[in-house]
This record gives sequence, structure tokens and C-alpha cells, in this order.
Amino acid sequence: MKSHPRIFVSGPLPGRAMEWLRAIGDVTLGEPGVGVRSPDFLAHAASFEALVTYLTDAVDRALLERLPALRLVANVAVGVDNIDVAACAERGVIVTNTPGVLTEATADLAFGLLLAASRRIAEGDRMVRAGGFHGFRFDTLVGARVHGATLGIVGFGRIGQAMARRARGFGMHVLYTQRTPLIPRLEAALGAAYVTMDELFKRSDAVSLHCPLTNETRGLVSAELLATMKPGSILINTARGACVDEAALANALREGPLGAAALDVFARESTSSVHIDQELLAQDNVVFTPHIASADRSTRTAMAETAAENAVAFFRDGTPPNIVHNRLP
Repeated sequence: MKSHPRIFVSGPLPGRAMEWLRAIGDVTLGEPGVGVRSPDFLAHAASFEALVTYLTDAVDRALLERLPALRLVANVAVGVDNIDVAACAERGVIVTNTPGVLTEATADLAFGLLLAASRRIAEGDRMVRAGGFHGFRFDTLVGARVHGATLGIVGFGRIGQAMARRARGFGMHVLYTQRTPLIPRLEAALGAAYVTMDELFKRSDAVSLHCPLTNETRGLVSAELLATMKPGSILINTARGACVDEAALANALREGPLGAAALDVFARESTSSVHIDQELLAQDNVVFTPHIASADRSTRTAMAETAAENAVAFFRDGTPPNIVHNRLP
């Protein structure tokens, strides 16, 4: 292992991650929320051999040009759409991620959003806080049932399958779509049936997105696809905001057929700012959360430590456990 490689860490990491990184190298810590835009990064970029990055760090070709010594990018996330993986591969830079450790936390929030949107929980909270609750009424905030409903899952990897397991506990019928169906034994174990994308949107009472952001999935949920959904149906997105056309979603919530939506991610959620469609913000039948799907304490600690383990393994023997391979989206 090379003695004390220079490592830039985007911001403070919980658990033992910082301890492990400092044990193997000279660590420069960026400013929280600023990351690779920090003055300390810009001043010493040419010397860094590894970056430990947040999703808010855009590691693109322009940044890579400033990093001639770079050998590793350890992303503290599963998704790597903030990193130009192809450009890294061209330069012999290895990219790693943190798969597995945030599966259950993300599925927890996704299912919580399904419940909140279906049963109008956020609307009820706002009503009570505003003094609008004056006692029981039979017609107050009547929502959609969850038990026994049909849930469509777009992307059936670790998180999508965890969502299916939760749905089974509510007696839901689960449909899923992705490039390749699972083997029948796994489908049976999860109680899920493979369908095409079009069929999934037509048949589901609620659709939950768990796909990565790729050229294929960018803008996937379009006005045309939304128009095929059932009256009163619900869309949940804890994947990536750019998978959804937000203006089309706002229209489908206002004019139909959608009854509600729940969003943890947003289409114009850049590395430094968030801009949400104003028409979407104006809809009462949307539940918003601020990109917190993995934000329970144990999960965020596990993500940080997994990223640090990737860096330690890379500098120890060149074989980090969670390499992201450059592949066509």
C-alpha cells in the first residue's frame, strides 16, 4: 500500500469512516454542502489520489481534468449519476458505490410515502395545525385504500424487491417491470408478476419508482404514460427526480387521472440547488420529502463506512469490493 495517499472527503462522515481514512492517508475535508467546490479542494486538486464524494459532487470531465493524480472515486451512495463513469474509465479511475446498505431504509420511506399519499396524512396534518379540524365528519379527507390494492414497481433490484416484501404484508398485488424478468422461483417468493411498462402503468393503483437514472429512464414518466394511469392512482418517486416530467405530473394531478403523488427527489435537483416546478408545489395532493430515503442514523453510518472500506481496500490491494463497472445505460 502506498504510504499516505492524499484523499479528499466531501464532508464529515459518521461512524468510523473518517478514522479509517485518516489511518491510510492524508485527508482533506471539504465544507458540508460544498464538497468539491470547497476552496481546499480547488487549492490542492492536482495532488488528490482519491475522492470520497456525496451525490452533490459533480465529478465530470471538467473536474477530472483538474485531477491528474486521481485513481479512485468512492461515492457515498448507490447511484452514481453524479459521476461521469465513462470518463473515469478512460483515465483508469475506479468508481465505487455503497450498494445494499440503504435498501431497507429506502423501502421504508417509499412505503411510508405510499401510505401518506393514499391516506392523505400530510393534508390532515396541515388541516389540524391550521385549526381546520372541528370534529369528526364522515367525508373528511377520504383517501384511497392501500391493503389489497395493486402496486406497480419500476425497477426490481434490491430496493424494488424490498418494497414488494412490504407490499405483501398489506395484502397488495405486486406488478413489476425491468429489462429482464426474475426467475419464476424468485417471482413466487416475492408474490410479484412481470409486466411491460405500459401494462404496469395501466393496471396499477400506485406506481413506485426504484430505477437508476440512465439515458433510458430520464423523463420516463411522461405526460403520455401518466395519461394511461387509473383515475385516482398514485405515483411515488424515491429513485431520481429526472425520471419524471414534473410539469406533466403537475398537470396529471390537477386535471387527472392521478389522485396523489409522493416525491423524495426532484427533476432539477442539482449539485448545488433545487428548483421544483411551481405548479407541482401548488398541488395539495402531493407529499414532499427532502431526499431523505436513506436518512436513518444506522444507514447513513453504514453508507459512510462502506465508502471508506472501498477506499481502504483500494489502497491496500487495489480491489475495492463495490466497483461500479462502466456499462451502457
